[in-house]
Amino acid sequence: MTAVHHDSAARLWMLSTPNSCYVLRLDDQGRLRHLHWGAPLTPDQAAALPYVLDVATNFDGELAEEYPGEGGARFGVPALRVRYADGSRTTVWDHTGHTAEDGRLTLAFRERHGPLALELHYRVHPDSDAVERRALVRHDGTDGEPVLLQQVAAARWTLPLRADYRLSHVTGAWSAENQLTRGPLARAETVLTSRRGITGHQVNPWVAVDAGDAGEEHGEVWSSALAWSGSWRITVERTVHGLVAATHTAGHEGPAVTLAPGGTWETPVSVGVYAADGFGGASRAWHSYARSHVLPRPAELRPVLYNSWEATGFDVGEQGQRELARRAAALGVELFVMDDGWFGARKDDSAGLGDWTPAPDRFPDGLAPLAAEVRRLGMRFGLWVEPEMVNPDSDLYRAHPDWVLHEQGRPRTELRNQLVLNFARPEVAAWAHDWLDRLVREHGVDHLKWDMNRVFTEAGHPGDPDADRLWHDHVRAVYALMDRLRSDHPGLRIEACSGGGGRTDLGILARTDQVWASDNTDALDRIAVQHGYGQVYPPGTMGAWVTDSPNPLTGRALPLEFRFHLAMTGALGIGGDLTAWSEDELARAAELVARYKRIRPVVQHGRLYRLADAVQYVHGPEVVLVAWRLARPHGAPVVPLRMAGLDPLARYRDLDTGELHHGAVLTARGLTTGLTRDHSSRLLHLRQES
Repeated sequence: MTAVHHDSAARLWMLSTPNSCYVLRLDDQGRLRHLHWGAPLTPDQAAALPYVLDVATNFDGELAEEYPGEGGARFGVPALRVRYADGSRTTVWDHTGHTAEDGRLTLAFRERHGPLALELHYRVHPDSDAVERRALVRHDGTDGEPVLLQQVAAARWTLPLRADYRLSHVTGAWSAENQLTRGPLARAETVLTSRRGITGHQVNPWVAVDAGDAGEEHGEVWSSALAWSGSWRITVERTVHGLVAATHTAGHEGPAVTLAPGGTWETPVSVGVYAADGFGGASRAWHSYARSHVLPRPAELRPVLYNSWEATGFDVGEQGQRELARRAAALGVELFVMDDGWFGARKDDSAGLGDWTPAPDRFPDGLAPLAAEVRRLGMRFGLWVEPEMVNPDSDLYRAHPDWVLHEQGRPRTELRNQLVLNFARPEVAAWAHDWLDRLVREHGVDHLKWDMNRVFTEAGHPGDPDADRLWHDHVRAVYALMDRLRSDHPGLRIEACSGGGGRTDLGILARTDQVWASDNTDALDRIAVQHGYGQVYPPGTMGAWVTDSPNPLTGRALPLEFRFHLAMTGALGIGGDLTAWSEDELARAAELVARYKRIRPVVQHGRLYRLADAVQYVHGPEVVLVAWRLARPHGAPVVPLRMAGLDPLARYRDLDTGELHHGAVLTARGLTTGLTRDHSSRLLHLRQES
C-alpha cells in the first residue's frame, strides 16, 4: 500500500504508516473532516468510514474539522484565527488542489472572501508510525490591506470516540523537570503552555491521551508533540458530547503578527504517534522516530563526558582544569567540558556574559594550552557558552544596550543578573555567529554546552512595526545559528541546556546531540526526571551525571554504584570534584565507565522497556537491565522482576557470570534481583544465544 492514498471519487486521503493510518475527507460542503487516526485500514475500508465524529448536530457545531477557523456555528478551539482590515474574522475555505509524493501530502485551500491561501502539509515515513504536520498561510493579495494573524496552529489532532479519556503530560520546575502526570481528562479546555520564550521547565510540549485502560505494554495511546523551542500552547478540549482534540500552536496566545500582501507564515512541525501497545509502545515509537528523522547524528555513540561545573563553580583556572582533566582521563572519559567562568570578568554570575574571550588572569596564554593538554590525554575538548545572554556589567552591553529585549521607556527586568539578547535583530545574530565560529575554529572546540539561563521579559523590539514577531524570529535565528555552525564545523557537537531541562523539545533535538535534562544530579530525584524525559525523547540524548555524595543540591548521600547505575541509563557524564574522590572511588568509577562503554550501544540505540523499579533496553541480541531498590518497609515481599521484549523461545547468557536464562522464565516468572539494601542497584547484561 502506498504511503499516501487518494480516492478522488470519495474526495478522501489516507496516510499509512507501518502500524497505523490517518484519514481525511472533504464533505459535501467542501469542509475538510477528520475521519480516523488509529489501526491500519485498507482504502476500501477508509472509504466506508462514516462521519462518526459528528457528535452534535444541533447548535453546538461539533464537527470533526481537521483545521477549523472561526465563523459559523463553531464554538471549539480554532486552529486558525485571523482578523481582516474590516474587522471580520470568518474564514470559509475552498479546496484548490493537492500534491502527493514520497510520503508527503499537501492540501491547498483559498479563502472564499479574502486574500488568504492555506496549505496543510503532512508527511509519513516508511519506517515510522509518526505523522508530521505543519501549516502555511499566505497573503495572495498584490496590494490592499494586511491581515492580522492571531493564531496559526501547526495541527489539530482529533481522537476517536471512546467512553472515557485520560491525559498524560509532564509538569515540573527548575531541578525537578519532567514529572509525569496522568489523570482523567476534564470536560473542558485543558491548556498547557509556556509564556517564557523557551520550551520551559514547568511543562513540556507534548500530550498523550488514552481511554483510561492503557498500561505500559497494552492499550491504545494517541500522543502528539510540538517541535518548537520557544513559547507554545497546547489546548486539549473535551466537549460534553465527547469530541476530544489537541491543538498545537507556537506562541502562547498565538503569533499576533501582521501578514502583508505577498507574505507567508509557516508553523513549526507537530508530530503525532498512535500506538496500540501502550505507553511503552508509544515511547519506543517516539524514540525510533527521533533517531531516524530528527537527530542530526543518530548513529553516534554519545561520549562519556566530564563537566567541571560542580567541581569548581566559577573558580576556573588553567591549572585546576588540567588536574581535573588528568583525573577524568584516567577514568576513561572521552570528552572534557569546561563550564562557566572561563571568559571576560566572569568570577560570579553578575558580570562578563557577552565578553567571550578567555580571562587573561586565569588563562594568560588563552585556551590553546588547555585544549592541547586535553587532547594529549586522549579526550575531546568542550566549552560552556550562553550566546543569547548578556550581563549589564559587560563590555558588550555598555557598547550595545539596545541589543537586548526591552520596551522603550520601561524598566529592564534582570534575572540572574542578566538580560536576553534579541536574536531577531540580524546584527545580533551575526555577532553571535562571528565569535562562536572563531572560538570553535581557533581552539578546535569539539563540543558546545549551549545554555540559556533565563526567560523572556519586556519582550519588545522598539522601532519594529511588527514587534511580536521576535518571539518566533528569536527561536528561528537560534536554529539558523546552530545549523550554520554545524555546517561549517561538521564534527561539532552541541548539548542543549536551559538552566537544566528548560529547552527540551523535538525542535532543539533536530540540531543538537544531547540535552542536559536537569541541573539536579541527585540519582534518587533523577529517577522521576528521567522517567518523564523518556516518555518521548530517546535515552541516548539524555545527559546524566555522576556527582559527589552528599549531593551538592539535595545533601543526600548515595552509594557510588547507585549513582553510576542511574546515570548509565542515559548518556553518561561525570561532574563531581574528582580531586576529592578517594583512590577506591576513582578505581571503581573507572571500572563502571568501562562497563558503560560495553553496554552503551544497547542503552543509547536500543528499545526501552519501563519495568517496576527498573529500565530495560533491547538492541539486537543484547539486553541491558538496570534495577534499583528504594526504601521499603521491613518484611515487605520481594517480587521477582518480570522482564519484557524477550524471545520466549530463546536463552540469554549473563555476560558477567556466564549464567544462562530462558526468555520465557524471565518474562513469565521474573528475575530475583538480589537487592536487599535501600538505594542498592544492579546492572545485568545479557546476550541472546538461541
